[in-house]
Amino acid sequence: MLKKSVVLASVVALSLLGAACGGSSSTDGGSTPSSAPSTGATASPAASEGPKAPLRMLMQYGRFDPNKDFTAGLIKDKTGYDVTYDMLPAENYDEKLNLMVANKEEFDVMKLSATQFFKLATSGALEPLDDLVNKYGPNVNQAIKPQSWTSTTIDGKKYAIPETGSGISVGEELIIRQDWLDELGLKMPTTLDEFYTVLKTIKEKKNIIPLTGSKDSLYGDIAAAFGVPYGSTSDWVLKDGKLLHKAELPEMKEFLTYMNKLNAEGLLDPEMAINTAAKAIEKFTGGKAAVYKLAWWNAPNTMTALTKNFPEAKVSVVPFLKGKDGKVSLSVSNGTSWYIAIPKYSKHKEDAMKLLNAKLEKETFKSLAIGIEGTHHEVKDGKFFPILPKFNDDLTNGSVFMTGVDETNYPIYWQARVRKDPVLQKFYEDFQKNAEGLLVEDPMSFAPPIDAISKNKQKLTKLLDDNVIKFISGSEPVANYDKFLTQWKAEGGDETIKAANEWYKTKK
Repeated sequence: MLKKSVVLASVVALSLLGAACGGSSSTDGGSTPSSAPSTGATASPAASEGPKAPLRMLMQYGRFDPNKDFTAGLIKDKTGYDVTYDMLPAENYDEKLNLMVANKEEFDVMKLSATQFFKLATSGALEPLDDLVNKYGPNVNQAIKPQSWTSTTIDGKKYAIPETGSGISVGEELIIRQDWLDELGLKMPTTLDEFYTVLKTIKEKKNIIPLTGSKDSLYGDIAAAFGVPYGSTSDWVLKDGKLLHKAELPEMKEFLTYMNKLNAEGLLDPEMAINTAAKAIEKFTGGKAAVYKLAWWNAPNTMTALTKNFPEAKVSVVPFLKGKDGKVSLSVSNGTSWYIAIPKYSKHKEDAMKLLNAKLEKETFKSLAIGIEGTHHEVKDGKFFPILPKFNDDLTNGSVFMTGVDETNYPIYWQARVRKDPVLQKFYEDFQKNAEGLLVEDPMSFAPPIDAISKNKQKLTKLLDDNVIKFISGSEPVANYDKFLTQWKAEGGDETIKAANEWYKTKK
């Protein structure tokens, strides 16, 4: 059974594609980036429009010098703007940001988190962008979809350019030792009942851990089969015109009852609550577990380790499990990652918007996303593939410099990053194929930062996750879930649910 003394599971850093999915720094490879763009880069028309004010941009923390990075040089060549880049520190970054703003430190563009954006926008520190975008931002208007703007609109005014990620997709799916299924004469499970039977048979015949994972694995394929949001970042479901948080869904108790049964019968790793993702992978690749919820970005290392230990091992991806109604729905978040703002006190607001607009000119943005064709990427069968090692050498930190994306084309360009390795590409594409027709966007994906939600989110998430572990482990009976829910609502849940629904009414 799950250990009753629970500590938070560590999460393995996305060593390959974190920033490309919206993180604060890109880690596409370990190479040191070049200090100047390839000679293949040519200036866009924007680069020859005449003298331009020198600009200064504040970025999130990263372990590199942005002013010596390849992309910084490429931006200058393509737009004609000479930009000096500064970064927030790794620690106490919010305090540093507040001090900079209080002192009116001269920045022209800021790349902000949701919390930072909301605080500065509501305190009057950011310039409303509506007029600037309308006058100087035709490329911005073309690149950003209307729904994305809602995430940066407060009291009817746009206070930032929303920077979204690489599109709606799934990151994880259950994988299983196919060679063991074949050995035991078992068919691939497609329903919750079939999955239970497979786990039970593996336990009886192989005497190993049927299903391993870590605390960040709680809301995955199994939860989705019950109608609970699939990802750890997705919290909301729309039912009968009302937003429901996953904590208050009746299906949550059904999910917990099922997981408690797996745990009670020894079908679930007793150390799931304290496993790091790396530890769970180690158990799977070491032959101690049969099923694991794999993140596609971990696929190359996972498959390499498994093959090293068991050269004859075979792995298959488990189709997303169907619930009792024969259906499955994958609720995933697809919102704004970063908020690109112009400080109220900037002396170069017009030039700042012109820079942001120039970076979103279609061909310029394409070069910022995947470099120069023939140097950094090539096209095969209509798909973009990276040219290695040049792609990694020059574009490792590219996404850090983004200030909004071409929302139609970026999800296509971005896939060049998963084509750096055939195993990575296979698992990514298999996961997306399995999810076709099943994805449902979290209805709060493009909500602006809402104070009542922001201030309660971290506390409520921890409270829910810690108690979910208790219910699964049996240290707290599932019958007490309603009592817990009352506590959850009293500690900010009611306020959060009310605020979410008040916002949702405004977008109808």
